[in-house]
Order: sequence, then structure tokens, then C-alpha cells
Amino acid sequence: MRMEFLRRTFWAATRQCGAAEGPCPESCQDSDLDCFVIDNNGFILISERPQEMGRFLGEVDGALMTQLLRMGAFSRVTMYDYQAMCKPPTHHHSASQPLVSPISALLTATRWLVNELLLLLLEWSAWGSWRGDSGAEAKAVFHHSHKHKKQDVLQPCDTTYPVFVHETAIQGANGVVECGGCQKTFMMQQIPSSNLLLLVTDPACDCSVFPPVLQEATEVKYNATVKCDKMRSRKLRRRPDACHAFHPEENAQDCGGTSDTSASLPLFLLPLGAWVLLPQLLR
Repeated sequence: MRMEFLRRTFWAATRQCGAAEGPCPESCQDSDLDCFVIDNNGFILISERPQEMGRFLGEVDGALMTQLLRMGAFSRVTMYDYQAMCKPPTHHHSASQPLVSPISALLTATRWLVNELLLLLLEWSAWGSWRGDSGAEAKAVFHHSHKHKKQDVLQPCDTTYPVFVHETAIQGANGVVECGGCQKTFMMQQIPSSNLLLLVTDPACDCSVFPPVLQEATEVKYNATVKCDKMRSRKLRRRPDACHAFHPEENAQDCGGTSDTSASLPLFLLPLGAWVLLPQLLR
């Protein structure tokens, strides 16, 4: 099912209050209401604005998520990632630049000269004579690859990040968020037979004074004692006591056979012929 079809179907369902009442006087498609359908972890599944779908509610509306946490509708759970990668700390002992040895400066200048020569060859080589724009494309590709060559070096680390879980005991709630000069009313109702929640808020009140609630990961800093205990607790990997290279029920004749593979002469001559004939065809 496409998300757009699900969104239209759900908004159409919100316009029907019941068989006896008929259409509702207000629906989520009205401009004076702002509706969200979120899951039990606070991620937006359906919104009136497609760019908000898939994002965390705390990033979109920090005031609403903060109030839901205060009411106990959501609880904050701390999770740990023991296989994360972090940037190593940079140590700057002074504001001055480090001294560069003459050999290092010479290598840097040589590397720059080689890069400029490669760019010159890419622009004026025979490849550029076949196609006028190929030299510019090759130069752009070279610059792009050279620009992204230097990447941040990461190291293994442990991180902690928050996860928000809906308290199933609270299936419905409503309240008011004080945003300074105005009040933002909201209503939350769990959708039956699902882990989804419907949130209806008042978009007229600006609650930008509340910071967003983010799920950013934070590196865990261990002291020397804890770090040593973690290193001692890691189990060392060792080889098994016996080697099991075969199985009694395995037939070795059904496996292998790569030694009988021979090179194909036509496939071997094909690149050579293409290398010889291609310059003549492109003249």
C-alpha cells in the first residue's frame, strides 16, 4: 500500500464521526487543525506535510513531545550502542601551527605538482581530442574524487542515545501547552487494534520557545578503572582444539573442479583487438 493512498484513506475516515452522526463538523483536513499519526516510538507515519513523514515527533514539534513526556504518555529509555564509531578527540596544545620539516614540505609540493600534471594530461590528452567535453568531465571527476579523498578517521567507541516508548496504559489524553503568549491545545488517542496514535493540535500557537527533542547519540567517556575492567572482560578468541575439514557424509567429487578450468583464447584476444581497432574506428 502506498503511503499517499494510506494518508488519503485515513483523512477520509477522520471525516466520518459515525453512522448516526454523519460527517464530522471538523476534520484533520481543516486549516485550523494539525494532525499527526505516530507509532509507539514517536515517529510520524502520516502528516499533512509530506516532508515531516518518517521524522521523529520531537524534531517537528518539541513542545508537544515535551508535554507528552511530562504527562507520562511517553517514557524516555536510554539505549547503548557498543559497536559505534566516533571521531577521535583532537588535541591542540597551542594556537600555533606545528612546524613542518623540509622533507614534508618537499613531499607536499611534489604531490601538488603531480596533481597539476595529471590535470593537464587529462585536458590535453588524446582522450580529449576524441570528445570535446571529455577533458572537462575527467577534470571534474578528478577534482571530486580528490576532494572526497580526505575522510574523517573514526575509531570504535560506545555511545548512548534516547528512545521514547508509548505507555500503553494511557490510551487517550488531552492538555494545554503554555507557550508564553498563547496556549496550544492538543488531544491524543490510540487507534484501536494498532500501535498507532492520533495527535490533533492547534497550529495557530507558535511554540518555538521549546527546543526540539532530539535522539542524538553521545559518546560514553570511561575513566581508567572502567576502561581496564572492560578490556579484562573481553573474551579472547582462540582456534578450536580440532580441525574438521571434512564430513563423513560429504562426497568430495561433487565439489571443486576449479583446477580443470582453462582460459578461453577468444576472450583473451578480444581486449587486444579492441585496443588495436578502437583508435582507427574513432578517426
